[in-house]
Order: sequence, then structure tokens, then C-alpha cells
Amino acid sequence: MTDVETTQPTTTEVTESTIDDGDDADSNEILLMKQRVAEMEREANKLRELQAAAEQEHSAEENGGAMETDEDKANTDSRSVYVGNVDYGATPEEIQGHFQACGTINRVTILCDKFTGHPKGYAYVEFSEPEHIDAAVALDNSLFRGRLIKVTAKRTNVPGFNARGRGRGRAGYRGGYRGYAGYSPYRGTRGRGRGRGF
Repeated sequence: MTDVETTQPTTTEVTESTIDDGDDADSNEILLMKQRVAEMEREANKLRELQAAAEQEHSAEENGGAMETDEDKANTDSRSVYVGNVDYGATPEEIQGHFQACGTINRVTILCDKFTGHPKGYAYVEFSEPEHIDAAVALDNSLFRGRLIKVTAKRTNVPGFNARGRGRGRAGYRGGYRGYAGYSPYRGTRGRGRGRGF
């Protein structure tokens, strides 16, 4: 019986040593995977922080424009002029140079088509003071890049108001009903001998 007892511990020792070798290889792989996962999580956290910072900066820029009150917009519009018939190849620097004599310029905006990206042919010039508007309007019908430009004071847009009117067609006609022609018993019938319907 002693022989049996001695053989059993040896088998368990061999089995344990085999399991230990497999456990070491598996545990090394698991540790490597855990390290990779931890590294990926650190990178993901860095990306989240960068993205959050970028979104915060972007929203601050948008909110800066969106938080602008009607009074601020009206104040900006009172210091701006509309410039029409601008050459399509004109740059903001050239427009600024043309209006430099009128006063200090804060910003020059050339409007572009949102689908093609090509200039629409007009611009806005914002001055630092409203007093410079009169000098800028004096440049109406002046020659800029071979074109006579139109310069007027910028109007303030009123939300929901369209200067061209509403609806389609002439005199507010929107299609469909064209008016009342009076009662006729023959209207709408196309039978023989009953006359022509309307």
C-alpha cells in the first residue's frame, strides 16, 4: 500500500507541473492581452478627450455666432455695406484695398454658392465704426476690376420676411382656383347637344 501511495503523489506532481507550464503560457498571453487592452483604452480615452475638446471648441464658435442677439446683429449691420457686381475672381484683400480709404475694416465677406463653392458676385464689408458707411457708399458706381460696383448700406434681415413676396405667379395667384364664373346648368357636361362646358 505504500507503493500505491508513492505513485499517486508522483502522478499528481507531474500533472501539476504540466498544468503549470500551460498556465504560464496562457497567463502570459492573458497578461499581454490585458496590456494591449489597457493600452487601447488609454488611446481611446485620449481620443475621447481630444474629440470632446474639439466639439467644445466648435460649439463655442457656433454658439458665439448663435448667441448673438438681434441687437448685436443690427449693430453689425449698421456698420456694414453691401457690395454688388463684384468680379468673381476678386479676393477679400482686393476688396479691402478698394475700401481702405473709407476707414478701418473689421471683416470682408464674399458670399459663395454652397453647392459649387463659386462666388455669387457680391460681398459685405464690415467697418469698425458706423461713420465710415457714408464714405463707403460714396464709392457707389466706382470701377473695381473693370466693373462698376454697387455699394449700399447693408439692410438688417427680418426673420420670416421675404422682400419678393409670397406665393407663386402673378398677383398672388397660387394655382388651382381661377375665380368664379357664375352658375351654368351646362358646366362640366360634355354630352351631345348640350353645349360646351367650361
